[in-house]
Amino acid sequence: MQPAKRISTDAHSPSGPGRIVLGLGGTIDDEIVWDAQVLEGIAREHGIRIADCDPTLPIRDERSLACVILGFARERRGGERFVESPDVIARFAARHDKTVTLGGTCVRAALMMRTLGVRSTVHLVSIDVDFRRLYPKDCDYISSATSDGMHPHLIVQLPEHDRVALVDGEIEIEGPNRLIFTNDPPHVQMALSPDFAEAVRLAEWLLISGFNVMTDADVVKARLAEVQAAIEARTVPGVVMYEDAAFHDIRLHEIVRTRIAPAVDVYSMNEDELQSHLGRSVDLLDVASVARALRDIRVLVPGPTLIVHTRHWALAYGEDAARFTAALRGGTSAATARYAHGDRVTAEQVAAIAEGEPPAAHSRFAEEIVSQTGEPATCVPVRSISVERPTTIGLGDCFVGGFLAALAAAERIEAA
Repeated sequence: MQPAKRISTDAHSPSGPGRIVLGLGGTIDDEIVWDAQVLEGIAREHGIRIADCDPTLPIRDERSLACVILGFARERRGGERFVESPDVIARFAARHDKTVTLGGTCVRAALMMRTLGVRSTVHLVSIDVDFRRLYPKDCDYISSATSDGMHPHLIVQLPEHDRVALVDGEIEIEGPNRLIFTNDPPHVQMALSPDFAEAVRLAEWLLISGFNVMTDADVVKARLAEVQAAIEARTVPGVVMYEDAAFHDIRLHEIVRTRIAPAVDVYSMNEDELQSHLGRSVDLLDVASVARALRDIRVLVPGPTLIVHTRHWALAYGEDAARFTAALRGGTSAATARYAHGDRVTAEQVAAIAEGEPPAAHSRFAEEIVSQTGEPATCVPVRSISVERPTTIGLGDCFVGGFLAALAAAERIEAA
């Protein structure tokens, strides 16, 4: 069987989807409906105590998965972890009400761009009947998959407020967040489509993401070499963007970071990834703390423009920072609209977010930080939204989609 592909004949015309290529892999997600009583029942079955709740535990079975979820909730943060068997994910998901959705940074970015009226081509490494059913018919893809088969990722959205009772106390949840659990062999290999190099050669805007789920250093280096070669062969000017993520094997992060940074124009990360890079917490509304973090992260990622997107603000840092002001606004509006409206977000809702007023603390920080970074910087504040059931999964992905859509619109207008 040949690798799957759905790409229109006008893909590389001036207005076609091939001008924007998003990689490297999409997923099917099992998004469970949060139910503290279900989790309490699992905790009772396995005798889980507060001291057992640790987000760093190896995930080998249902008990350790529940301990990790509760550990993240206890520490009031999100994260992404590898699960040793796909069966553990399937059994845990089956105990909850759930929704099957499309996932992966490149896919959610493409869906947000489609909402905003911008087409793109996504690169996949796996595909199945559910993906074909859910993926819009007017969205294009290329794929390295030669047979059907996807391994669902487990998505847990922690609520704004809740409590989970254990045998010796309770875990209190304060603030919404998201947890991702995966065991996805096609993404571990991250094989590239035979069409990838040609698609990249003709692309004006290119997104690279997904290396975080890989586990073998030699395979990572091989894929990086293929991606680097494709980028070097590009024949049109534009922007190559790398979106960072939580690595399942942190030892591979340095390999990816040091090899991808020289090949891209933009190196993007969220607040969790910034703090993971630095090995310390950063006060996101303290100008001195963030300025120090930016100077330190520049030592680790020299060269490309750095993008840091957080719940309070988004910032571009580097010589070309001013080029991305409109893109930052587009990214923050898209992510905030996703937070408020989930998968059903509309272009009108994104536009409404863009017109809203951010909190004074966010605006004050955005004004003050640009003079304290030591390099050119531009920063936009994020509007705060309070909703009963916020969507916390895919916010970074939708930031990327909004960022690239706004960048493409701004630079095409400028070119015209």
